[in-house]
Amino acid sequence: MTQDATVIAQMRQLIQLIAKHNHAYYVMDQPTIEDSEYDQLFHQLKALEEQYPHLQQPDTPTVKVGGQALSKFLTVTHAVPMLSLGNVFNQDDLFAFARRIEERLPNQKIEYDVELKFDGLAISLWYEHGVLVRGVTRGDGETGEDITQNVKTIRNLPKFLSPVNGVIPELLEVRGEVLMPKSGFERLNAANAAKGEKTFANPRNAAAGSLRQLDPNIAASRPLAFYAYGIAQCVPHHGQTTMSGSLEWLQQFGFAVGERHFICSSIQEVQKVYEQIIEERSKLSVEIDGMVIKVNDLKQQQKLGFLSREPRWATAYKFPAVAALTTVENIDWQVGRTGTLTPVARLNPVAVGGVTVSNVTLHNIGEIHRLDVRIGDTVSVYRSGDVIPKVEKVWPEFRPANAVEVHLPENCPVCGSPVVMPEGEALARCSGELYCAAQRIETIRHFVSRKAMDIEGLGDRWVESLLHLNLLKDVSDIYHLHEHREQLLQIEKMGEKSVQNLIDSIENSKKTTLAAFIYALGIRGVGETTARMLANTFQTLDALRSADVDALKKTPDVGDITAEWIVDFFQAPHNLEVLDRLLAAGIHWDAPIAPTRQPLNGESWVVTGTLSSMGRDEATQLLQALGARVSGSVSSKTKCVVAGEKAGSKLDKAEKLGVPVINEAQFIALMKEHGQIEE
Repeated sequence: MTQDATVIAQMRQLIQLIAKHNHAYYVMDQPTIEDSEYDQLFHQLKALEEQYPHLQQPDTPTVKVGGQALSKFLTVTHAVPMLSLGNVFNQDDLFAFARRIEERLPNQKIEYDVELKFDGLAISLWYEHGVLVRGVTRGDGETGEDITQNVKTIRNLPKFLSPVNGVIPELLEVRGEVLMPKSGFERLNAANAAKGEKTFANPRNAAAGSLRQLDPNIAASRPLAFYAYGIAQCVPHHGQTTMSGSLEWLQQFGFAVGERHFICSSIQEVQKVYEQIIEERSKLSVEIDGMVIKVNDLKQQQKLGFLSREPRWATAYKFPAVAALTTVENIDWQVGRTGTLTPVARLNPVAVGGVTVSNVTLHNIGEIHRLDVRIGDTVSVYRSGDVIPKVEKVWPEFRPANAVEVHLPENCPVCGSPVVMPEGEALARCSGELYCAAQRIETIRHFVSRKAMDIEGLGDRWVESLLHLNLLKDVSDIYHLHEHREQLLQIEKMGEKSVQNLIDSIENSKKTTLAAFIYALGIRGVGETTARMLANTFQTLDALRSADVDALKKTPDVGDITAEWIVDFFQAPHNLEVLDRLLAAGIHWDAPIAPTRQPLNGESWVVTGTLSSMGRDEATQLLQALGARVSGSVSSKTKCVVAGEKAGSKLDKAEKLGVPVINEAQFIALMKEHGQIEE
């Protein structure tokens, strides 16, 4: 394919896309993309046309505005075309706009009229001898739709003009925007929702949809407002010399204009106003998407003239885009502190919402499949306010032939352990909990905790220092720290006594229980209670290591998913290496005692409120020693609730469900009966 043919193909693709979105926006009032995405498509086409003017297509939208009028309304030809505005998106663009004006108006003082850029529906109003006779939509800029009867229902719009200084124009054509103020939009949506009717996505859609109702009564019921922004015709001439003066003149007839309006003596002042309005935007009564900057002097406007579709003397200064188009250059997988694998899209850097975005999380493999995003794709990146950027959509129209599909990695990108994702789960995880460097801090913190190996003194500050010295690659290295006493003594604020206390605490932790050791391993889904159940069921670590899913599921508290997680843990070679090093370091526990049937075996108990003679942890351990499973919530399957002082909602629920409840004295008596507490 020749270069010209390639460029024409790109132009045709963009023209078709823009036409599709023009129809959705101007005709159907149902925009399917953000304005900033549309702007980028439009400017891509415009850039191609500027680079290859001889290839410009006859139906290019760069010399048109909007879309065709709907057939259900009469078509009206505008006496003065309703042109669109050019756009600027940053300070450099704004200053370039000003330089072009200064070059065409050398040695002249230029003043700027700065107005709010409404996010509504542009219309034109005709008054003959002070009477409103016609309201017309912009349409394609040349012709629009006659919506006179609906326009007459807008409450803040004057239907008859009172004389100003004794004069009423024979003909007055006023241009402006129909909006639905934020408060009215919220009331309309709330009322529609209460009636089970359709709600609107945004105020613009609500306003445009209201004006295009065939029944004017529907339009009359909607909270619409009209804001004037200019005069297209006036006979006789209105006599005003400035844009700001003409708006003030319209206000005397009863027309509303934007709630904020500025006259700036320099383009630098315009930039300051723009920054001010960004800060105030959320407090305005209407939705806006930028500022409109106009040369204030009407004679200067006349000298500057027009381009094919826009005036040279005005531009729209858009707010930072909430969405932008860019390409996916790669997709990496990051491993979190708990082993979760998260895909991150590496993007061709793009400005979105006032910041440059080059990385975006894709959350999980399910999200990648939902979006069908591939390496090489063009995507829309969305960011509103301080929201974290996200990929909103993929543009299959721009997908290159060599786009690469994305699959879940089989092995952890950090440690090489197998990646697991149980059926029905959305998140994939590294199975190398004990070994993986990405999970190191979280693994160590859990391993040394009081209910696990109970290594007193090995807090976060120590761990960070030891990691910095490269002395802790995994938890088994804890039991070799005594070999590095001299290095330990060099750590700031760690003297001889602190080091010795730590070494003693590590040594003391070697004598533990099988349940505490299983819990310390940090197997996903295995909490303190489940660890105790596994220890009681399998009696030895070797039996647990070799258990299959079916055997594990016979353990109280272990379901399908937890059983799979346990199997995955003990099948990961790196975990087994660390496990063997821990046992070789001297960690041990008493030999198992032949199991006997326990009096509360498999029963679900709940402890709530405050016990005066013991803590809830101690009460939990007493119940577990008798085979009970202690839960944090009450259900119909709960065997009994132990209620201390100030027992709250759990006690209420137990009484409601008819679950037996005992007080502290009764609980102590039960424990004495079963030999857990001495008489």
